[in-house]
Amino acid sequence: MEKLAGYVEHIIYRNTDNGYTVLNLVSGEDEITCVGIFSTIAEGENIEATGDYTDHPTYGTQFKVVSFEEKAPEDQEAIERYLGSGAIKGIGLAMAARIVRRFREDTFRIIEEEPERLAEVKGISERKAMEIASQVNEKRDLRQAMIFLQQFGITMNLAVKIYNKYGQEVYGILKENPYRLADDIEGVGFRTADDIAAKAGIRTDSDFRVRSGILYTLLQASGEGHTFLPQEELTAKTSELLGIDKDIIEKNYMDLSIDRKIIMKQSGEQTQIYSASFYYMEANTATMLRELDIAYDVADAEIEQRIHNIEKQTGMQLDEHQVQAVKEAVRNGLLVITGGPGTGKTTTINTIIRYFEMEGMDIFLAAPTGRAAKRMSETTGFEARTIHRMLELNGGMEGSAGFERNETNPLETDLVIIDEMSMVDITLMNSLLKAIAPGTRLILVGDINQLPSVGPGSVLKDIIQSEAFNVVMLTKIFRQASTSDIIVNAHKINRGEEVSLDNKSMDFFFLKRYEADIIINVVLQLVKQKLPKFVDATPYDIQVLTPMRKGLLGVERLNGILQQYLNPPDKSKREKEHGDMVFREGDKVMQTKNNYQLEWEIRTKFGLTVDKGMGIFNGDMGIITEINDFAETMTVEFDEGRKVEYSYKLLDELELAYAITIHKSQGSEYPAVVIPLLSGPSMLMNRNLLYTAVTRARKCVTLVGNDTTFNQMIQNTSQQKRYSGLCDRIRESVL
Repeated sequence: MEKLAGYVEHIIYRNTDNGYTVLNLVSGEDEITCVGIFSTIAEGENIEATGDYTDHPTYGTQFKVVSFEEKAPEDQEAIERYLGSGAIKGIGLAMAARIVRRFREDTFRIIEEEPERLAEVKGISERKAMEIASQVNEKRDLRQAMIFLQQFGITMNLAVKIYNKYGQEVYGILKENPYRLADDIEGVGFRTADDIAAKAGIRTDSDFRVRSGILYTLLQASGEGHTFLPQEELTAKTSELLGIDKDIIEKNYMDLSIDRKIIMKQSGEQTQIYSASFYYMEANTATMLRELDIAYDVADAEIEQRIHNIEKQTGMQLDEHQVQAVKEAVRNGLLVITGGPGTGKTTTINTIIRYFEMEGMDIFLAAPTGRAAKRMSETTGFEARTIHRMLELNGGMEGSAGFERNETNPLETDLVIIDEMSMVDITLMNSLLKAIAPGTRLILVGDINQLPSVGPGSVLKDIIQSEAFNVVMLTKIFRQASTSDIIVNAHKINRGEEVSLDNKSMDFFFLKRYEADIIINVVLQLVKQKLPKFVDATPYDIQVLTPMRKGLLGVERLNGILQQYLNPPDKSKREKEHGDMVFREGDKVMQTKNNYQLEWEIRTKFGLTVDKGMGIFNGDMGIITEINDFAETMTVEFDEGRKVEYSYKLLDELELAYAITIHKSQGSEYPAVVIPLLSGPSMLMNRNLLYTAVTRARKCVTLVGNDTTFNQMIQNTSQQKRYSGLCDRIRESVL
């Protein structure tokens, strides 16, 4: 290893995430390019670096820095160079020269110990003198804090965030309770805080660690759809996470409860433990639902006459359940309409819309996703928006996204109809209800046999189970729907009946194959050649749906193979490697988490912006239209022409979407779906999952794989238990 001393003349490149820096170092008469990880180093600073010379094929000789030490400028020239480098705001080259001429080698001591003396220099007031001293000390403090934080393995970018939050308190916090970082700083989770705590020598059974571990376990549970965990399960999971005795965990519940971080509810024999935010969401949702449930006294004859008129105008014919649904919509402030495919939900909604339109009422239609909203618009002829858009999402600062429409600024309408309610989680439901003032009617439409929402809670199911509100269940399959084997077989699957796999159908096929690679070959042929002509669509419109992420027929493996055949490498298409994935212009991709800060624009072919907004959500799908290595951005065009520019830092939020999990397909509809089926864990391979997959297709379903697995899934009614308490909260909330 060699040592190299000099001053930083110019910083050529810096990655703010990890501190990787390329800089020019002047050492004596030589100017050397140095590369390495540097903390907040600035131009003009003196360093001593340890490392080795290397030869780069493009950039020539470089000094690869392994470690470095910052040195205080020792001579007048070095002090003047540092002060005049722009590192200290308000000091230029001329002023730096005047300061050093006045105080010589004593300059830094004067700044630190007698800053008021800087006012002896022409052009520096007492106020400016104190500002200069403050900046020099701040930079020194920041540098010391960076060095301190980096010994815990903290990246430079995160270290700056931590220092900006805590300042000089950072030393005490890291030595006493590093778990505060998980609460206070975005981007720091329990595991990061736990690593830091271990390096800081915090005991494994420290109260801080145990409480943070409990809250982290509840957060993980919400990612699996739960709003609470039974005490025994929470204790067991936290004990496993932390590697400590259950008794130590149990004694911390009361302290967390006193601090209002958790809520403990007794339900029969079971103690339910909630993260406080989810408990209040459920309790508030229950109260707001009760407030909306207002009864209206309207005569039967009047409603029936109006329905009869609508039927004559539209040529629609309603069955008794649909008529009942319209009557309940007129008589109640809150109504739930549920039913499977082909049972006339759309006809019912259209009749309700026309009924209230004839009353001169304002009507808002919404659905949880862009695709579901688009479909709602097509089937009703009325504009439907995503719930986020209807509530006027604002990006917020530092992750605090919110909605412009809320309890102080409610939606200005008489009726709100929400479709695909099975997809709505407790967080979105809580926000929606805040924006609906009592006196506004709310109609919730959905299919409870679909998979539950990706986010926490079982909102639709819990509302129905509470038996507190009017629910109309549509069960009759209409004649035009009964000719579709997709719909007939979906209902058979739902009832646990055998489905014919003789391939005599026009829209439901099962190709029996028993090896993963053979199944994949058949899937490729279907997507690329056979189905596009059959359903009059492009290969990109045909969606491969698979039960799992991992494994021989999992999303990750299938996407790599499908990309190779549907969008192969091409000199005219730019690429970006990211982790194990390669993104290529023309690729079909999906957003994997809600991002409320992402801005989208809709532009004309001439590049003029005609609409813009905030927010891209988990499950939104689009096509990569441009990869720009110079700007380090990737442009994706989502449904309705919404274009989003992703910085390379955000690529973790995207994945290829030629194949997606059945869970991620909720609320979407495709011209054709292809479902590879071989085997999988019984908790996952159930009736619910199969029913959801089959009902995603508009014109054609093709299953490829093991017919035994298919039949086992129909009979398997076990579902992963989802802990949610909205049903209990509704029953408790009698107004």
